[in-house]
Amino acid sequence: MEPLDIDLDEAELDIPAEPALLNVGPAHPAMHGTVKIVMELSGETILKADVQVGYLHRGFEKMCERGTWSQVFPYVDRCNYVSPMLNNVGFALACEKMLGIEVPKRCQHYRVILGELARMSDHLTCTGAMAMELGAFTPFLWMIKGREMIWDLMEDETGARLTHSFGRVGGMAKPPTDHFKEHAAAVKDQVLKILDEAQRLLLGNRIFLDRLDGVGIVSAEDAISLGWTGPCLRASGVPYDVRKAAPYMTYGEYDFEVPVGTTGDCFDRFIMRFAELKQSARIIDQALEMMDDEGPINVVDPRIILPPKEEVYSTIEGTIQHFKIVMEGLKIPAGEVYSYTEGGNGELGFYLVSDGSGTPYRVRIRPPCFLVTAGLEKVITGEMMSDVVPCFGSLNMIGGECDR
Repeated sequence: MEPLDIDLDEAELDIPAEPALLNVGPAHPAMHGTVKIVMELSGETILKADVQVGYLHRGFEKMCERGTWSQVFPYVDRCNYVSPMLNNVGFALACEKMLGIEVPKRCQHYRVILGELARMSDHLTCTGAMAMELGAFTPFLWMIKGREMIWDLMEDETGARLTHSFGRVGGMAKPPTDHFKEHAAAVKDQVLKILDEAQRLLLGNRIFLDRLDGVGIVSAEDAISLGWTGPCLRASGVPYDVRKAAPYMTYGEYDFEVPVGTTGDCFDRFIMRFAELKQSARIIDQALEMMDDEGPINVVDPRIILPPKEEVYSTIEGTIQHFKIVMEGLKIPAGEVYSYTEGGNGELGFYLVSDGSGTPYRVRIRPPCFLVTAGLEKVITGEMMSDVVPCFGSLNMIGGECDR
């Protein structure tokens, strides 16, 4: 058989490769389903990058403006489906700020514990997925095992495994279960054990470290100018954490640290989440100790909280109260507010406008992932093509937050 190229003209073999355009995603395992990056390459060096986040959750804010205030909770759940409890609590705090109320101390500790467990779930998912995308599949399975333990607890407490819709304006849907403290302490200990195992395996792997070390560096000035918050900002050396800078609920009563990085590279962003997992465990320990075993979980205000079911079925007052809150929605005074908390990926803000009716007039969200993902172009420009996967993984983009 003769060679296939025997009659080819040499000119036909030339490929116009300078610069070359390359599409990565959205059908790529490391692009998380919706993201596409169009890169202009010189060899394997990225000259330009156009990051397109795609479509996942369009119209979230307008949908929130069609129902009552309480009907917003399922929507905020889906903004970050890895740590929805933090979104639930953030939205409830924004509404409570407009109402000028504060939930009982027991509820605040309860929210903190569930929220920190959700943060652990978020960080386990991010670090595990990042390791897997670089070929370390076993640590991913270990960390997902830890996340499953957290989701088991969430299911036990809220009745839902992934999107809990458990927050309420003025409290929570239900009080803690009788075995909540023991369950939460056991899960926290198990997660820390898994974390140590994964850390020993990953941080002793030279290949894994070389893929992260000195890659995708973002300076503190650039991180601030990009609007970054959360682990990505702290990895660049800026110690901004909403829980410390503007403590809400009972965060001011806990002793914990804000870890910061030194270089702002992929390794710093990776190891930052490991350090924050340990700080979340410290907060959970203290909150479990401070939380009372008995006491109210919701505010005592019939205009805000649904009456007990036995009252609804046995008294006309209870029936009317239930009907008005469900059908008309609780009435939040006219005005506007910006309330912010520390979400899994940074500052999670809600800007709400009320016209005094039972329906939000405007709902706007400041999702941390939107700004972090917007900085991906800067992170990967000038890097090698193979660095896109660790860089993107280190940002922990959540599609529900980016496309609204």
